[in-house]
Amino acid sequence: ILCGSIPGLVPKQLRFCRNYIEIMPSVAEGVKLGIQECQHQFRGRRWNCTTIDDSLAIFGPVLDKATRESAFVHAIASAGVAFAVTRSCAEGTSTICGCDSHHKGPPGDGWKWGGCSEDADFGVLVSREFADARENRPDARSAMNRHNNEAGRTTILDHMHLKCKCHGLSGSCEVKTCWWAQPDFRAIGDYLKDKYDSASEMVVEKHRESRGWVETLRAKYALFKPPTERDLVYYENSPNFCEPNPETGSFGTRDRTCNVTSHGIDGCDLLCCGRGHNTRTEKRKEKCHCIFHWCCYVSCQECIRVYDVHTCK
Repeated sequence: ILCGSIPGLVPKQLRFCRNYIEIMPSVAEGVKLGIQECQHQFRGRRWNCTTIDDSLAIFGPVLDKATRESAFVHAIASAGVAFAVTRSCAEGTSTICGCDSHHKGPPGDGWKWGGCSEDADFGVLVSREFADARENRPDARSAMNRHNNEAGRTTILDHMHLKCKCHGLSGSCEVKTCWWAQPDFRAIGDYLKDKYDSASEMVVEKHRESRGWVETLRAKYALFKPPTERDLVYYENSPNFCEPNPETGSFGTRDRTCNVTSHGIDGCDLLCCGRGHNTRTEKRKEKCHCIFHWCCYVSCQECIRVYDVHTCK
């Protein structure tokens, strides 16, 4: 990797890249993982986490606003970087990191520490150094991004769990070796999607300090419980994403596939924004009438099945 050839890096990120060149592939993999998870979580929403090819701003103008969509993208991308770096270190792909030697508690009855505990603290540290390097301005947007980045990383630490393996004759569990492991990244995505749905709306406050004006965030509604470090925060309303709008980055929902039987946001009524939908039939080849042969293979026939496909007008 030539750090100078990576577009869009701020000077602090460039220095980080040059100092820790070994783990930069994992950082890139983590960002990619976050984007893929975003697209899975929002696949049935009006905004479906669309990316734009050949653009530094891979989500387009959508992230220019301090919306809850921006909050989720920052959280899932920061979590992705922490997750991928942690996993890479445990797999031994880098000489500057490895397994976590701090066992975080004594062994329980019938088991002992073993395997390779994943060092999530190191992954979180890398994510914090790299992702937060852009967020050093004294304005509200930097404060929001830092908060949501940290919320994503905290999710990784909160979801660490013990994995154990049994040892003994004939599958008995005379001895168990256990180690700390991260969950599947889907669990992180599911959790942060819930945080997106319950994100806290904030207001911007300005304060005069020795270095000049500084913007901070305060919860908009005093009657609601204030957000914790694990909650997502935003302070601008989202567009409805129903119609194409280059200024907001909305692609609209025309021609999107919708679920005709659903009453949720993925249903044809809501996803199509009341414009109605078209229906067409589609033939698909599928394996069918599969038979298991002793021993040991499966043979299948190929069937053509007809499906109704519903798309927004």
